[in-house]
Amino acid sequence: MIYRRAFLSGAASVGTAAFFGLRADRAAAEAPPETTRIRLGRYSAVCTGPQFIAGQLLRAEGFTDTQYLTRSGIGWSQQALANGEIDIGVNYATNVIRQIDAGDSVVLLGGVHVGCYELFGSQNVHAVRDLRGRKVGIPELGNSHHIFASMMVSHVGIDPRKDIEWVIQPAAESKKLLAAGKIDALMAFPPDPQELRAQKIGHVVVASAIDRPWSQYFCCMVAANAHFVRKYPMATKRAVRAILKAANLCATEPERAARMLVDQDISKSYEYTLQALKDLPYNRWRELDPTDAVRFWSLRLYEAGLIKSGPNKILAQGADWRFFNELKKELKG
Repeated sequence: MIYRRAFLSGAASVGTAAFFGLRADRAAAEAPPETTRIRLGRYSAVCTGPQFIAGQLLRAEGFTDTQYLTRSGIGWSQQALANGEIDIGVNYATNVIRQIDAGDSVVLLGGVHVGCYELFGSQNVHAVRDLRGRKVGIPELGNSHHIFASMMVSHVGIDPRKDIEWVIQPAAESKKLLAAGKIDALMAFPPDPQELRAQKIGHVVVASAIDRPWSQYFCCMVAANAHFVRKYPMATKRAVRAILKAANLCATEPERAARMLVDQDISKSYEYTLQALKDLPYNRWRELDPTDAVRFWSLRLYEAGLIKSGPNKILAQGADWRFFNELKKELKG
């Protein structure tokens, strides 16, 4: 299913651009996008909020046909990006690195923020090393919850394939199981960590937004279909700019950003969505190096036996920072 966003036009769109802080003079001085259609994924992921908030900014960048593709199932958006049904979007870096390792036609373009995931534990789990032999709740084997937990335990010498009992349940059910003491830990994704803290279910063992080494590297990054980038470089730059502008809005006006996400049905709870946006450091995209992030995550994935390629190969095959580096200089304040 495809959702098309309806936007204000003419003078009203100029007002929208000004509201979001887009420099209309700079955009006007550049060549227009080679295509006026842009396709992104639509799914319930608060931390990737900039791609949903970017709708009006994409209009200001010259995209008159912005489409949000949605489907049922976990992880469908990665395959849609690889086969060209989706052009660009915000995704968890390890998902894209695994695709690059597998030879998919995808490319990383820059970073958005740090710190999606939080590991919650029962009273028996106070450190990652305590997970050996424990039950850990995840939605699905191979999804990003499972991948992040696997990297964490591998990093402290635990084999995720042998030493962890994975309990496959939807996130809502895993929260109930943790509260009832039927699992020992779960990997939580916004806005679930905010709900778990508010309801005092379990306790935070690792918060990747603040705990090292995880907090030092982009987790969510802009990724695109490689063919789209090659064919439409100006459209790619303009789309990345819109997403980064939307990330700025998440940092500076989280209340407004949270309302937009709830209004679009990306999230149900305004309270938890607002807290998630406040918890995530959307203002750090200028200061962190995406190359460092790819190296770090590639090594962790390799360590966990989840990819076969080393960081240099991943960077050579699937990283293109030219637009991101230009925009870091352009969008200084």
